[in-house]
Parts: sequence; C-alpha cells; structure tokens
Amino acid sequence: MTAQIEVRRTQSADPLQFAVTVTEGRSQSRHHVSLAQADCARLGEGGHAPEACIAAAFRFLLDREPKESILARFDVSVIQRYFPEFERELPRYFA
Repeated sequence: MTAQIEVRRTQSADPLQFAVTVTEGRSQSRHHVSLAQADCARLGEGGHAPEACIAAAFRFLLDREPKESILARFDVSVIQRYFPEFERELPRYFA
C-alpha cells in the first residue's frame, strides 16, 4: 500500500515550517518539519517547490523505515546524518 503524504506550509519565514501527515490505510503519523531556504534551493535543484522537497524527503524516508519511526519534529538537514545517501538519492524521489 502506498502512503499518502500531505504537506502544508505553516510558516514562510526562514526556516520554512511544514506540517506533514502520512496516511497508510487507516493509520496516520504527523510531523513538524523545518527546511532552511538555502537547503531547499540546493535539494530542489531544478526549481522544485519547498513542498515538493518535503514530500520527496518523506518518500525517501518511507523507503527506509516505517512512518512511526520518522521523528515527530526535525529539520530536513538531519536526514543526511542518519542516511548518508540522502542528498545523492533525493532527485529520484521527486514526483
């Protein structure tokens, strides 16, 4: 079953803030995620919107761990610490 990822921007100042809901079947997880505008520009090379960067990051994470294992609150920059391949692999997760 494919997870549904809903990304909603909650703050437009730097760093950008997002509320993310991941739904699989009848269960959900909720996350508060921040993304520095400089990181967004680098990760979203090719002009992807910040929301697309967050959704791609979640698709990357969900390929590696269940939604319940994803931190409830984090900055996108910490993903690289847990998964060194993050920045290299991210481009293939843009829809």
